[in-house]
Amino acid sequence: MAKIAFYTLGCKVNQADTASMENLFLRSGHQLVSFDGEADVYIINTCVVTNTGQRKSRQTIHRAIRKNPNALIVVTGCYPQTAAEEVKAIAGVDMIIGNQDRAQIVQLVEERLAHRQTDTLDAVHKLTASTAFEEMAAGDITDKTRAFLKIQEGCNQFCTYCIIPYARGPLRSRSLESIRTETQRLISAGFKEIVLIGIHLGCYGKENPDGPTLYDAVKTVLDVPGVQRLRLGSLESVEVEPRLLTLMQEDARFCRHLHLPLQSGCDKTLQAMHRPYTTAKFKTLLADIKTKVPDIAITTDVIVGFPGETEADFETTCKFAESCGFSKMHIFPFSARKGTPAEKFAGAVTEAVKKERADILGKIDETMHKTFLQGMVGQNAEVLFEQPAGEDYFEGLTGNYQRVFVKSGGHNLGGEILPVKITAFDGEKLLGEIIKD
Repeated sequence: MAKIAFYTLGCKVNQADTASMENLFLRSGHQLVSFDGEADVYIINTCVVTNTGQRKSRQTIHRAIRKNPNALIVVTGCYPQTAAEEVKAIAGVDMIIGNQDRAQIVQLVEERLAHRQTDTLDAVHKLTASTAFEEMAAGDITDKTRAFLKIQEGCNQFCTYCIIPYARGPLRSRSLESIRTETQRLISAGFKEIVLIGIHLGCYGKENPDGPTLYDAVKTVLDVPGVQRLRLGSLESVEVEPRLLTLMQEDARFCRHLHLPLQSGCDKTLQAMHRPYTTAKFKTLLADIKTKVPDIAITTDVIVGFPGETEADFETTCKFAESCGFSKMHIFPFSARKGTPAEKFAGAVTEAVKKERADILGKIDETMHKTFLQGMVGQNAEVLFEQPAGEDYFEGLTGNYQRVFVKSGGHNLGGEILPVKITAFDGEKLLGEIIKD
């Protein structure tokens, strides 16, 4: 039995991949330990979405090597998938695995532990249209509130700034049968909420002309007995089917929250980014969603400082974002990724200007977020409680993904879904009272 330590950088999909690999090691009799402690094997699941992510990935690899030079150092994920030779050149790395074949990671690690070698084992394989979805079991060792079920992999959009299509490969999807089986297993393990995630979630099943759609995947989960909540990860606005909105209206278990990346509120920039919509189309789709599901919360991503973005373009983005009334914006300064078209675009914006624009948009986000929270005061909401929050308080999330704090009366509310009256917004957070029968 070996001591295995994981460190995960990046997105929810990466976190789900790590949870699946952890599950494989546990089932094989190994022990999971903290990355900060002594381990026989350190596994770093990397991120390269931004330069910061790649830099942190390298730093974490070096940290593991320094911690225990005799340990087996395994690097997996997007970094080795996009830059295998660069990762192999790091002295002390014993094995690299990309974004496929991770179902074999236990076997590969055990073989390497039994027969240590000085060369780096390269288990990275090219991702092609014939690459199948790797149907690993979802991890089930968290706090039993929400489980992230990866149902889709890969992206064919090729936005000019994004390295993900190169790191994750073409579209591929989990079968409906596997979705059903995994949902049943997670519900039996005690999870109250299932979150469906993917690299390009809205393209679920689209690699096959007659394949299932995201609507079919959602219906499959909701049809499993015992499912109390279902939430969707990030997807494109143009991929929100009317059937999905109807289902959200009709089934209270389908959480009223959508994360729809905007990236820019300027049509010139959207075109340069190769985004699949204009601001007019985005606004129309947004209005349709809010008309059909009035209490929905819509969050988004925005990139500032894209090459060629002028002050006027940025001002247009600010005004457009403000008009959308998002409940939350995640703001990212543009990060040029090697090998993407945008890396060579003219009109680079300085880091100082990017920071200034991020700060300006951040203040708009803060105002919108507070307005949204204030609007929830007086409403009733179902809250899935997660953890204690200070003396005699518990915190949890509403269906539309807003955090609420209630007095627990000394009770452990973890994992319970309870009706709550939102009583106040104190300028930072929502407060509520549990509604008694």
